[in-house]
Amino acid sequence: MDSLFLTYTPQALVFCASVALLAGIIKGMVGFGMPMVLISGLSTFLAPEVALAGLIFPTVFSNGFQAFRHGAGAAWSSLKRFRRFLGAGGVAMVVSAQFVRWVPSSALLLMIGVPVAFFALTQLLGRPMRLSKPSAKGEVAVGTVAGAIGGVSGVWGPPTVTYLTAIGTEKAEQIRIQGVIYGLGAVLLTFAHIGSGVLNRDTAMLSAFVVGPALLGMWIGTSISDRIDHKMFQRLTLIVLLLASANLIRRALF
Repeated sequence: MDSLFLTYTPQALVFCASVALLAGIIKGMVGFGMPMVLISGLSTFLAPEVALAGLIFPTVFSNGFQAFRHGAGAAWSSLKRFRRFLGAGGVAMVVSAQFVRWVPSSALLLMIGVPVAFFALTQLLGRPMRLSKPSAKGEVAVGTVAGAIGGVSGVWGPPTVTYLTAIGTEKAEQIRIQGVIYGLGAVLLTFAHIGSGVLNRDTAMLSAFVVGPALLGMWIGTSISDRIDHKMFQRLTLIVLLLASANLIRRALF
């Protein structure tokens, strides 16, 4: 841990902790957004690969808390229900992570950012899009896209939340399902980037450092989420989703 303070200035570490706290608050409120906030904030002064490594441990721990908040039985039920999504996403994530050093992510980010922004905007404007009968093929397709984006960029929330919102998932279940999906994805991402070299001794210490602030923020955000109804939760989800997709488009273009 001493080398962490030799590598980064106290001001830089305070900034990292502040970004993690904000990321935790947002995730606690709507169930996603931590990787988006972390990668956006940390990459303002860190190399993209270091920022990507920095989000890994707080993502693992926060999603574990989120997935098991209502007990192991509820988490297992969500796991079975979305097994196709998880399977397809896991394979896509492991494969795409190996190309993070060579494949530009801008095209992938743009391809997912534009349709997600369109979806969130139409929902907020009162033109709901619903999938009354979600198909197995559709679930596999969305899982594959989410996994491919996650392996390259560390962000796989927007396509996942878009799908869960489109099929009308209830608030508590949606947050729990996101915890299960993102938690397993984060574990896979950890091993994938040990293999890719992105997560190493130095970057792992930074990632471990921001776990505490991230969990504190998540506790604050969860307390807020427990006090709002389903309609307000959906609106907050769509607003964060719109901001997330706009950030993806920004990263793709600039």
